[in-house]
Amino acid sequence: MFDLFRTTDDHDALRAAVRELAEERIAPHAAETDERAEFPKAAYDALVASDFHAPHVPEEYGGAGADALATCIVIEEVARVCASSSLIPAVNKLGSLPLVLAASDDLKRKYLPPLASGEAMFSYGLSERDAGSDTASMRCKATPSGDGWVLNGQKSWISNAGESQFYTVLAVTDPQGERGRNISAFVVERSDPGFSFGAKEKKLGIKGSPTRELLFDDVPLPGDRMVGEPGQGLKLALRTLDHTRVTIAAQAVGIAQGALDHALAYVKERKQFGKHIADFQGIQFMLADMAMAVESARQLVYVAAAKSERGDADLPFFGAAAKCQASDTAMRVTTDAVQLLGGYGYTQDFPLERMMRDAKITQIYEGTNQIQRVVMARHLLKG
Repeated sequence: MFDLFRTTDDHDALRAAVRELAEERIAPHAAETDERAEFPKAAYDALVASDFHAPHVPEEYGGAGADALATCIVIEEVARVCASSSLIPAVNKLGSLPLVLAASDDLKRKYLPPLASGEAMFSYGLSERDAGSDTASMRCKATPSGDGWVLNGQKSWISNAGESQFYTVLAVTDPQGERGRNISAFVVERSDPGFSFGAKEKKLGIKGSPTRELLFDDVPLPGDRMVGEPGQGLKLALRTLDHTRVTIAAQAVGIAQGALDHALAYVKERKQFGKHIADFQGIQFMLADMAMAVESARQLVYVAAAKSERGDADLPFFGAAAKCQASDTAMRVTTDAVQLLGGYGYTQDFPLERMMRDAKITQIYEGTNQIQRVVMARHLLKG
C-alpha cells in the first residue's frame, strides 16, 4: 500500500513512462482527433502496446493489476495531452468494474482477458433519455425467456459506444418489485442480434470519444450473462461509480495540469510593454491560484484513490468530493489559461480552447456536480 502523502517510486516511474508515451504518441494526434471527431486509434494502439489501456484488470485475468492510484496516474497523464484518449482506460474501468466487483469467476474469465489483451473494450450502460440522475426510474427491461433473458429498451450518453465490444447494461428485471431493488446487470456483446447504436452525438468536447445510444430490440441474453445477483444491479452500479468517479477526477486534474503547463510556457515567452508578461504581478497571481487549485485537487484525488483501493466506508464521500473539486478546478483553470493567452487562447492554434471544452464534461458525467454534493451531504448527515 502507498503513503497517502507520497507516491511510491513505482508510481513515479509509471508517471514518467506514461508522460513520455503521451507526449510522443498521443499529443501529436490530439488536435486532429478533436477536429475530425474520430476515435483516437493511434492513441489506443499506443496504450495497448504499453499495457496502459486497461491497467486495472487483475493479473489473474491477464491484466497489469494496477492499483487505483496507478490507474489514476495513467488517466491523468493521458488527459494532460488528450482528454478523448484518456477515456480509453477510464471507460474500460467503468464498463468492466462491475464484473471485477461482483461477477462469477466464469464471467470474469470470459470477458476480462480480452479486455486485458486489448482485443476488446468495455463500456457502461446506465443512463437513459428520461433516467439520468434518477437512475432508478430506468425503463430498459430484461424479461425472462427460458434459461435466459430478452432485453428491450435503450441507453443514452454511452462513452465509446460502437467501439467497445462489451457493455455492462442495467435493466429492470422485476417490474413489480421495489423501486431500485428490481434492477439487474448484464453483459451485452456488440454482436448480439437486436443490439444496435444510435447516431454519434455532436458534442462540445471529448469529440474523439464517440457518444451514442444503445438500442435493444429483443436482444437474447444467456442466463450466465447476469453480473452479480438478480435485483442487485442498481446497488452494484452505484458502488461502481463510487470507485470510478475517482478516475474522472484524475482526468479533470490531467486536463487542468495540461492547461497550466501551456499557459506557463506562453507567459514566459510572450512580451508586452517591453517585458515578459510573466513578470507582471497580476499574471503571477493568476498562475499561483491555478497551480494551488490543481495541486489541491490532485491531493484529494490521490487520497480518494487510496480509499478506493482499500474499499473504505467513506469512499462515497471522498469519491464525490474528488470528482466535484477536480472538475470544478479543471473548468476554472482551463478558462483562466485561455484568458492568459488572450486572442491566441481562443484559437485552435493552441490547445487551450480544446481543453476548456473538454473540461466541461467532467462536471457532468458520472453524476453532475450537483449530484456529487447530494452524495456528500447524505454521507455527512448519516454521521
